[in-house]
Amino acid sequence: MGKISLSSAQSPFTGVFCALFANLLWGLTPLFWRLLAGAGPIQILAFRILGSLLFVSALLKIRKRTGWLRLFREPGRRFHIICASVVVTLNWGGYIWAVNSGHAVEASLGYYICPLLSIVLGMVFFRERLLPLQLVSFLLAVCGVGLLTYLNGSFPWISLFLALTFGLYGLFKKKIPADTLESLGAETLISAPLAVVFLLLPLWSRVPEWMGTDFSGLLLREWICLGLCGMVTVAPLFYYSKGARLLPLSALGFFQYVNPTLQLLIGVFVFHEPFPAENLSAFVLVWFSVALFLVSTCIGRKKTTS
Repeated sequence: MGKISLSSAQSPFTGVFCALFANLLWGLTPLFWRLLAGAGPIQILAFRILGSLLFVSALLKIRKRTGWLRLFREPGRRFHIICASVVVTLNWGGYIWAVNSGHAVEASLGYYICPLLSIVLGMVFFRERLLPLQLVSFLLAVCGVGLLTYLNGSFPWISLFLALTFGLYGLFKKKIPADTLESLGAETLISAPLAVVFLLLPLWSRVPEWMGTDFSGLLLREWICLGLCGMVTVAPLFYYSKGARLLPLSALGFFQYVNPTLQLLIGVFVFHEPFPAENLSAFVLVWFSVALFLVSTCIGRKKTTS
């Protein structure tokens, strides 16, 4: 009888731990961003970009991986890095604004429907085939968004903005031949000059109050949190990428919904955001579409492996 590899035996458990831990961290980030409510979203975004660049650079240096800077050499690859940098910057900024402006529940809806939107993007840009259950799940999600629009009397643009920017981010990431940390380092390096401009803008001209670029009023707690923005951003990405290498896509998709579920619970029970009872019917449609999506993913995987 051959020996069982210890690393192989531990891989499923390690993958489950990494994927679950990453999504738990993502789901709890609204609590962290709310600690920075005294700072403006542009302030926080600037520190998040620069902090992520420094943290990723340090990790890659420790792991002796310096080849990520060569990602800029090819024009086509450089274009996709720039596009990824733009959409992830918009996503980060939009999410920070949503959480600190009392829209954490709407933000959670965006991350529920994001995988379903990714199906459509895959069809359009990669000619991926849509399974029947995936089509039903997407249509149910559309119905859920439509019902929410009808009940609230306004289009949930925050949810769709976050879903679209994150979906496009995944689309551009597929075009970058590098792992998560290397591509994130390149993306934040592109957006770093913009972050510096955000921080220095008050020295040049008067800026709108909503940008919150007056640092004199920040508390010590907020300065500490600003310094931790990079670690809070990169840590879940690091564990998620590790889990993605060890788990099948169906299992990874299941853990992906831990994140918006925690966001929703925090928005309702911690931040006490309004969540009318009638809105539950719209969320039930979205949750049912998510369940069908996970089932279709499992069926599709079984067919490809059989």
